[in-house]
Amino acid sequence: MGSVSKRPDVKICGLQSVEVLKSIVHFPISQIGFVFAPSRRRITPEQASEMISFLHERAKQGHRVPKTVGVFVNPTRDELADVLSVAKLDIIQFHGEEAPETCRSIKEQFGVELWKVSSIKNEEPPVNESSFSDIKDGVNGWIQRLDPYRDAVDAVLIDTFDPVYGGGSGRTFSWDCIPAARKWALSAGMPLIVAGGLNPDNVGDLIEQYEIDGVDVSSGVETDGVKDIAKIAAFVERVTG
Repeated sequence: MGSVSKRPDVKICGLQSVEVLKSIVHFPISQIGFVFAPSRRRITPEQASEMISFLHERAKQGHRVPKTVGVFVNPTRDELADVLSVAKLDIIQFHGEEAPETCRSIKEQFGVELWKVSSIKNEEPPVNESSFSDIKDGVNGWIQRLDPYRDAVDAVLIDTFDPVYGGGSGRTFSWDCIPAARKWALSAGMPLIVAGGLNPDNVGDLIEQYEIDGVDVSSGVETDGVKDIAKIAAFVERVTG
């Protein structure tokens, strides 16, 4: 634990409309996420393309715009190709059981940045930073599942496991594991992003206690299942100051 020298990036996930995007695009948001996996937030490639086109127009006018992230769970290569042919995404986020070699080949084939999600089951014992001396040889539990990805992806996101969708449950996991995850990410030379039950009320505690590179929120900035501009503004303010 300790103070954070750099404020984490903010990713707002599960966007579904240009109208919401227009209301938040001036906030200091680093990434926006579109869900293409089974979910109540799932959108079509055409919907994503409309939002991406809006961002591209703003960029042409000299505005800073967030990167775009497509969320997938165990997609086929053809499914990825179909989405990317319509929606020109900056980043692919894999939320399933995609193997390291799959991640490597997808990055090469499509020329995109790739994030891998590690979903944490709350019944799993937390991994403490002091529980191993060598980050590669001493890891256990869910961190051990990450190690094969150290040269296969560009960032790692940790989230709470959901039995239906794998993640995106809106529930938190034990933050005690974050120092070990951060140590692993540093050893792999990649950012660590945290999701799972974050909202404007608890994200400040997270970033005050732990050094992380990014936060990812979806349901925590919604009201009745719809993105709430006031909650997004409050969340971003808590993170970016």
